[in-house]
Amino acid sequence: MIVLKATQEKLLSVLQSVAGIVEKRHTLPILANVLVRKAGGNIQFTTSDLEIQIRTSTDMDGDAGSYTTTVGARKLIDILRTMPGDQTVSLESSQNKLILKGGKSRFTLQTLPAEDFPLVQEAPSFGPKFSVPQKTLKDLLNQVSFAMAVHDIRYYLNGILFVAEGKTLSLVATDGHRLAFASANLDVEVPRQEVILPRKTVLELQRLLSDAEGAIELQFASNQAKFAFGGMEFVTKLVEGKFPDYNRVIPKNHKNSVTLGRAPLLASLQRTAILTSEKFKGVRLNLEPGTLRVASNNAEQEEAVDELDIDYGGDAIEIGFNVTYLIDALANMGQDMVKMELADSNSSALITIPENASFKYVVMPMRI
Repeated sequence: MIVLKATQEKLLSVLQSVAGIVEKRHTLPILANVLVRKAGGNIQFTTSDLEIQIRTSTDMDGDAGSYTTTVGARKLIDILRTMPGDQTVSLESSQNKLILKGGKSRFTLQTLPAEDFPLVQEAPSFGPKFSVPQKTLKDLLNQVSFAMAVHDIRYYLNGILFVAEGKTLSLVATDGHRLAFASANLDVEVPRQEVILPRKTVLELQRLLSDAEGAIELQFASNQAKFAFGGMEFVTKLVEGKFPDYNRVIPKNHKNSVTLGRAPLLASLQRTAILTSEKFKGVRLNLEPGTLRVASNNAEQEEAVDELDIDYGGDAIEIGFNVTYLIDALANMGQDMVKMELADSNSSALITIPENASFKYVVMPMRI
């Protein structure tokens, strides 16, 4: 039976959209496979890692009838990548194997039975659906995801907090040394919902969301989130745990503030970062009326000093930071100007966008 027939380009792009979560090594060999379910001309592709499940369906040519199997996702993608984009390829079933044909090439692939594929059990009840433009969610994720923790024993920090309330969707990420907050307006009012999305889910959403027109539908349950966009359905487990109270972390009423160009500040930090030591990424910021001096040194007793002319008339402050934390925030913003608020050399700094409350970035100082 010809399960499907399509151009290499179409089949490859559909498989790549679901294969991001497939682990190379897994205790269950079948999780390296993609579940292929055919009903007439409609083909559904599903992948899972037991915590996240991605499903997409598309219409392709092929024989009539129904058919279901699972086949190695990465192998199929690797083979397709070596073929021309406009070549017509087909998948044919033969006993318990699938045959991939394209041009004069033919590949016989082992399959595993579809009934053994462990689908994620969907939560019985989800909260109300609401939608945001894909681009809006992608931008929010980009503005905060760099501040997520990696392999922190406080597992609830290895992800992003989503808070939907009223007509606002807010995302927060922190690793204990810095905190990023971004928010956007919704078209509809939603009851307050608060969930923590795991790191892997966040990275996968960033990969899949597009800047094109089109909305993403979100739904949250107590232990699961569901997203639907561009013909795809994405179900993920949530991180259980209590996220820190981010409102208490965001400083209020710092008395010294300076507004300056984002690009010149970023370039200055990138220059001085070159002479920081590998282990100890510290830079010193000296803020004085009219001048911001950025300096770093390392164990070889090398030193970098860079100065920026600024419009500032507040207190003289010398404060140290991990330069990577500052660069991450500035590199993920698109605005021309940033505002930096400081109290003294021991208090965390607040970086915001002038006249815009939708983004806040808090970074702890370090002793240098």
